[in-house]
Amino acid sequence: MNLVFLDAKTIGDDIDLSAFDRLGNVVKYSFSQPEEVPERIKDADVIIVNKIRVDEAAVGGASRLKLVCVTATGTNNLDKEYLDRRGIAWRNVADYSTESVAQHTFAMLFYLLEKLRYYDDYVKEGRYINDTVFTHFAEHFYELKGKTWGIIGLGNIGRRVAAVAEAFGAQVIYTSPSGSAPQPGYRQVSFETLLADSDIISVHAPLNQYTEGLIDQKALEQMKPSCIFLNLGRGPIVNEQDLADALTEKKIAAAGLDVLCREPMSSDNPLSAIKDSRRLFITPHIGWASIEARTRLMDIIYHQITEFFGLPE
Repeated sequence: MNLVFLDAKTIGDDIDLSAFDRLGNVVKYSFSQPEEVPERIKDADVIIVNKIRVDEAAVGGASRLKLVCVTATGTNNLDKEYLDRRGIAWRNVADYSTESVAQHTFAMLFYLLEKLRYYDDYVKEGRYINDTVFTHFAEHFYELKGKTWGIIGLGNIGRRVAAVAEAFGAQVIYTSPSGSAPQPGYRQVSFETLLADSDIISVHAPLNQYTEGLIDQKALEQMKPSCIFLNLGRGPIVNEQDLADALTEKKIAAAGLDVLCREPMSSDNPLSAIKDSRRLFITPHIGWASIEARTRLMDIIYHQITEFFGLPE
């Protein structure tokens, strides 16, 4: 069997992929440009991809191809109609990064809520040395207990965030952009109510027709001026220019983003002009990427391949 990783760098160099060598001949490419894909996979039985577009142009000449494995939950990069016509199976992976993304959600929140960058700089720049009092009160922060946490998208990650938020004493509400039926044990509210009532809002929804551009100028203007907004779903859920304007005009307190409309970040992103880390905190799409989550991801991919071909574990 021939297995080809087309963008192995997206998994990271620190994850052990040696188990795949037991399945056959394995070739790993760090990245692949679209024009390189046809030649690289022409003899492949299995291709393993993250962001690479898989359509007729890419795999039309791969006569042996039987299985496409996506090292992610989203499958927007697959032309499923074409794969179905060819009889090529595909697999994706869900629920491998729930703990990692939930943890990163709170890391981002506390960074912003407690003004941690400011206080770290205050000490490291020597301003705490021989200060007049033992506590520095220049920046204020508040307890999470008693605050209202609004969640947009109550899937596995949203429910995990809800559980941790409640453990801190927050009151959790949620809204379903697609209009899904209420989930027992959770308080579902309208989108407008969530915007108006929440002290913290976090997005954990997929990108679809219900969520694209959901957080725009109108939505941001309905939030509290003290609101901290977090997006750990997908970048295009947020209108980045509208968010930049809202932060500049202090319509909301702060925003934390792990996802952007274009990744890697483009030089003309309007958010790049905001340098105050007390108001804006951006991480480069790392919320999913703990060692455990990436190891779990590739273990699932390995077992998907062995199951598909009926191989021993």
